[in-house]
Amino acid sequence: MQTTDAQEQARRFNEDEFVWRVFEGRRFMRKLLGSQSPLGEECLDAIDWQEAEREARPVRAIGILVP
Repeated sequence: MQTTDAQEQARRFNEDEFVWRVFEGRRFMRKLLGSQSPLGEECLDAIDWQEAEREARPVRAIGILVP
C-alpha cells in the first residue's frame, strides 16, 4: 500500500507542477504583451490559473463505450 500512496503523491505533485508551469507561462505572456484589461491583477491571475488547470490537468473519466 505504501508504494501506491507514494506513486499517487508523485503523480499529484507532477500534475500540480505542470499546472503551475502553464500558469506561469500564461501570466508571463500576459505581462509581456501588456494586458489592457480593466480587471485587477488578482482577477487576471485567477483567470490564468483556471485556464492552466483546464489546459494542463488530465481529465479521468470512467465509463463504457456505447456504440
